[in-house]
Amino acid sequence: MPNLIESLRACFAGKLLTEAAEMAPFLTDWRKMWTGAALAVVQPDTARDVAQVLAWCHANSVPVVPQGGSTGMSGGSVPESSRAGVQLPILLSLTRLNKVRSVDPQNNTMVVEAGVTLQAVQDAAREAGRLFPLSLAAEGTCTIGGNLASNAGGVQVLRYGNARELCLGLEVVTPGGELWDGLRTLRKDNTGYDLRDLYIGSEGTLGVITAAVLKLFPLPAAQAICLAAVPSTREALSLLNLAQSRVGAALTAFEVLTDTCMELVIDHVPGTRRPVTEASPWYVLLELSITGQPEQAEAQAAQMMEDLLGAAMETGWVTDAAISANLAQFEALWAIRENISESQAAVGKTIKHDIALPVSRIPDFLESTDAAIAQAFPQVRQVVFGHLGDGNLHYNASPQPGMGGAEHAAAFLALEGPLNKLVHDAVHAFGGSISAEHGLGVLRRDESARFKSPLELKLMRNIKQALDPKGLMNPGKLLPQD
Repeated sequence: MPNLIESLRACFAGKLLTEAAEMAPFLTDWRKMWTGAALAVVQPDTARDVAQVLAWCHANSVPVVPQGGSTGMSGGSVPESSRAGVQLPILLSLTRLNKVRSVDPQNNTMVVEAGVTLQAVQDAAREAGRLFPLSLAAEGTCTIGGNLASNAGGVQVLRYGNARELCLGLEVVTPGGELWDGLRTLRKDNTGYDLRDLYIGSEGTLGVITAAVLKLFPLPAAQAICLAAVPSTREALSLLNLAQSRVGAALTAFEVLTDTCMELVIDHVPGTRRPVTEASPWYVLLELSITGQPEQAEAQAAQMMEDLLGAAMETGWVTDAAISANLAQFEALWAIRENISESQAAVGKTIKHDIALPVSRIPDFLESTDAAIAQAFPQVRQVVFGHLGDGNLHYNASPQPGMGGAEHAAAFLALEGPLNKLVHDAVHAFGGSISAEHGLGVLRRDESARFKSPLELKLMRNIKQALDPKGLMNPGKLLPQD
């Protein structure tokens, strides 16, 4: 062991952590559900350093667990628990690769290293008069490398797409330590297999993303947001279709949440109040963004929102609404949506489902699955919110009020297996996916095998074998165990 550490230290520039207390923060996931062990925590300074580390790992048959901001929800960025006879991995933290290498406003691109936080990417784009639209609740901590490795989504997928759609090129270190420069700033490059798409969403199992070319967009001259009360997701879906037909690409976000979510945030985030007069079963958070001259754009956005809501109220799809009139109100409305997860965690353990469904089938899915859960698990309270515009719901479960204390935690978590089966079977029956934007990691790794064909699993394993023949990259993640 000492000889291994000494040779590792000699192969790269950057930080090397080997003391248990130093390594501990890197070895437990954000949800504190998974804790593993590592030979060392490695924090290289450059992509070349990463290549040297991976070459060392390949030569010494040492596994590698890549890690960005460690904000993942599926346990994909921490080692599994140590097992007898299994070589401990190194934990490869990329947070020191934190440079914005270049910004090209005329080409609407920027090149950033993998350890740059999402918020820093947004800020650098804004300084250049451009927008990088990926937006997540964890954007102050999560890194662009992790966003790409998990193909993150967020609240503006409806308009701009997932992380995959926002990336033009990558720089990647292969498991053998070779550095591939695929940092192309082209919109069109039809010259063979798209290697970029292999690495995006691969959760660090094929190689290590060290830098990326990102797409930029014009900054919106005006934004308007409203929180609309709707009777059910059927009316929310009708409102979505109406908005798409009336305002087109100006519709940048379309979120839904239940009144349970609203109550959780009101109870646990000081200063939060319900923006509409009376409680409603469901709410829609709807954002419009338009370009142009600011003075004209602000008036145009406000008029578009008022016309849209007026038409929806005439049909009964919207029963009440609150529209932002200034920046403070805009941020307050978004804060309701962004604080749901932490407010849910404040009342006890949670069982999370990050699912995707055909948008048109969401109302029927909710009606039948909510009823099945209420019958089979009366001790469970559903906390449902998410991105109706792209079909991604966070279909979470909490204990019923009064059952969230520590004394009830074990009994509640014991429901996870049967509740997962009920939900995932229903998702599959409605043509959906059991993982929409958080990745499979460890959490959904084995469960995914129930819904993928043998051929699909074979093709995925063939890719893994071709690119990582020693099986050193993020072992035990994404691919179901044999």
